[in-house]
Amino acid sequence: MRTTQVKKYAAERLYQVLLAPIVSEKATFVAEKHEQVIFRVVGDATKPEVKAAVELLFKVEVDSVQMLNVKGKVKRFGRTIGRRNHVKKAFVNLKPGQEINFQAEAK
Repeated sequence: MRTTQVKKYAAERLYQVLLAPIVSEKATFVAEKHEQVIFRVVGDATKPEVKAAVELLFKVEVDSVQMLNVKGKVKRFGRTIGRRNHVKKAFVNLKPGQEINFQAEAK
């Protein structure tokens, strides 16, 4: 099933879907408790695309994906009012026994 998922999408698109892992205190807590990994993704990414991208890049099996749109906050910059960019997050559930180690990937 994994190879059909990857072949369904262009490899170039899958390399562009994931922008960065979110490493925070909350993300670490979620990763330990629910075996999830949180990624920042492009705004038009879909759940099947994110699943295929994670399986292709990290060689792990993905159980499910939840998506979350975070609206940008309105902030003041001196006199002017601006808005931060909107962000889309993907909570990726890994199958039992699977793990992504970002420190080992960076070396």
